[in-house]
Amino acid sequence: MIFRLKAPVKDYIWGGTRLRDEYGKKSGCERIAESWELSCHNDGLSIIETLDIPLVEYLAEHPEAMGENCRKFNDFPILIKLIDARDNLSVQVHPDEKYALEHEGEHGKTEMWYVIDCEPDSSIIYGLREKISRKDLRSAIENNTLMDKVNIVPVHKGDVFMIRAGTLHAIGKGCLIAEIQQSSNVTYRVYDYGRPRELHIDKALDVANRIPATFSGHNSGKRLLARCKYFRVYREIIFDTSRWHDSKKSFTHVLILDGEGKIWSHYDEYFNDNMDFKKGDSFFITAGSRWQITGDCSIIYTMV
Repeated sequence: MIFRLKAPVKDYIWGGTRLRDEYGKKSGCERIAESWELSCHNDGLSIIETLDIPLVEYLAEHPEAMGENCRKFNDFPILIKLIDARDNLSVQVHPDEKYALEHEGEHGKTEMWYVIDCEPDSSIIYGLREKISRKDLRSAIENNTLMDKVNIVPVHKGDVFMIRAGTLHAIGKGCLIAEIQQSSNVTYRVYDYGRPRELHIDKALDVANRIPATFSGHNSGKRLLARCKYFRVYREIIFDTSRWHDSKKSFTHVLILDGEGKIWSHYDEYFNDNMDFKKGDSFFITAGSRWQITGDCSIIYTMV
């Protein structure tokens, strides 16, 4: 079965208007910084459009829809966002699973970024340039010299970055990003460009990886964008028709990055139960489904 999802949106101070203007997201706020396209997290629940209930409620009654791979997790394992950074995000770090469960009662956060679009000269912050002691890292944070210690990486449309727990990072202004992450909302800020928001220096120092960062990115032409123990993410460009026969091991989430068309589910020997889609639409496909897309579009699809 295929369900179209309605995404909760977030109005953060660094957000822009592209998610409203280009992707059809709705909000009464001036900005839309994030839309949570697939979420069973209490801070923002995806809604099944046709049933008008949270996805998490449906999955509680139909756990088989998640697939066998989800059985190893205590909670729904991933969260998928669209992020529009009109301004720089804070420099931050996320804890791993053990630290987050112990100190926050939440899961850790490893994430992946796919750069949908970006302005010329856009960049991200990805880790540290050199190995640094805890004492010196604290000094850099407190003396406002942290930006001299971090990797500033130019980005381009189509780039892919894995941001593992413990990596200092920040999305730079002008970036439009699809983020696939563990289902967690734990963030420790260490630098925020003078904005009046809380920093979390002690916890950040506990979890930050203080050795030089290595990264891969830059114009990935691969179909498989990223793989880790929490998710697998693929990109597909469709000009006519593509078909999938998913196993019972995982659900699939489909995010329409561009274009339009129809998505079909399979009953008996026929494809039927079709829905039109456009840029910005988001679909949850239950494990074991057969489905196809017809149209001219670019998608990201994710499984556990």
